[in-house]
Amino acid sequence: MNWYDYIACLFAGMLLANVVPHFVHGISGDRFPTPFSHPRGIGLSSPTVNVLWALFNLVLGSVLFRIGKVSRVEGLGLAVFFGGIAAISILGSVRFAKKQNGPRMNMDQRG
Repeated sequence: MNWYDYIACLFAGMLLANVVPHFVHGISGDRFPTPFSHPRGIGLSSPTVNVLWALFNLVLGSVLFRIGKVSRVEGLGLAVFFGGIAAISILGSVRFAKKQNGPRMNMDQRG
């Protein structure tokens, strides 16, 4: 495989993993940040925008999956693909953990 095949494998993993949160939030009717929200990455986009963003990620990720020739035969390409999945998943979990952690309420403040 050429070096650009590995880049395609990496981005295929990242894009395909990114489908999950946007698609789930979108079909659940929940608002969720997308690159189109204002302010970018902080504001919330509509469920429809999230579904469309998920579908775009799915199509582009699938194309890159084919371009990168991800297969179990080419172990390094498959490892890079899973590395892309791991990278975007860990980055997302860290980013959205900070978003969810507002001021903590003690037991006396709860309703």
